Amino acid sequence: MIETPYLLFLGDAPDQLAAKVAQGIKDWRPDNAVGQYRMPGCGADVGLTDMTLEEAKAAGAKTVVIGVANRGGVISQAWKDVLTQALIEGFDLASGLHNLLRDEPDLVAVAESHGRALHDVRVPEVDYPIANGKKRTGKRVLAVGTDCSVGKMYTALALDEAMKKRGMKSTFRATGQTGILITGDGVPLDAVVADFMAGAVEWLTPDNEEDHWDIIEGQGSLYHVSYSGVTMALIHGGQPDALILCHEPTRKTMRGLPDYTPPSLEQVRDMALPLARIANPACEVVGVSVNTQHMSEEEARAYLAKVEAQLGLPAVDPFRHGADRLAEALEAV
Repeated sequence: MIETPYLLFLGDAPDQLAAKVAQGIKDWRPDNAVGQYRMPGCGADVGLTDMTLEEAKAAGAKTVVIGVANRGGVISQAWKDVLTQALIEGFDLASGLHNLLRDEPDLVAVAESHGRALHDVRVPEVDYPIANGKKRTGKRVLAVGTDCSVGKMYTALALDEAMKKRGMKSTFRATGQTGILITGDGVPLDAVVADFMAGAVEWLTPDNEEDHWDIIEGQGSLYHVSYSGVTMALIHGGQPDALILCHEPTRKTMRGLPDYTPPSLEQVRDMALPLARIANPACEVVGVSVNTQHMSEEEARAYLAKVEAQLGLPAVDPFRHGADRLAEALEAV
């Protein structure tokens, strides 16, 4: 069990998007976050009080959480200097990076000598089965995006909140490190051996009551050449009854791929739906989630109205305006 509350470590994150783990925890579990730690040159700010390790300790923080999701999940020496000092001062460490804390001998040695814990949440802890494709009871909805980091997790969390308020039966199913740190449970899907990824999603979303919805956190994008494999595993292993398209309209290039431009919502719809219908012929696209954080309120509402007219689907920014219309669309499935 990871002890709360957290000090969110932003390190030297180059931009706001790189700190998406910290931002997600701050937005969805604000009571668990007492402050943020930023190194010189950090280009991110999640809006919490900047604290030293000493100040965070005095504020009651128990665990330093690495709130950065960098390409390749690397722990630099500069980070290690801070993390080592955190262990010495009595903090546990938690990380969702591919570069595991437990694989860093110097951090392990300091943690052992000071009686502190290292938590790696991006480590599969179950022997997942190979997918069998058998139809499961209950219902499932999956967020699929035009790119990475466009708001698939936020969409799923906001939808779960809206559905519960409407009296619908729903469970958010985390598939990435941020979702796991927020909810305390899930499958770190991109760390599962490829042959078992779809089976891990089947395991995560088992048989359930006929009117219960599993809201599956999306990952990657079918159009992202680096991370499309994890998206395919979610589409087939999840057997979704419904898809929600997710988009960030101000982005000019794919995340981490400067030579690739994002696809249109129509392209994602026309690619994802036939693939989803392989595992569930009844699957439908029911709505659109647009991340409008870089737009004014007027620009956001105008864009949402445009998308809704083009696709004939409810289009919302679920974090900005709520996910009630997406929940309403699922009630009709």
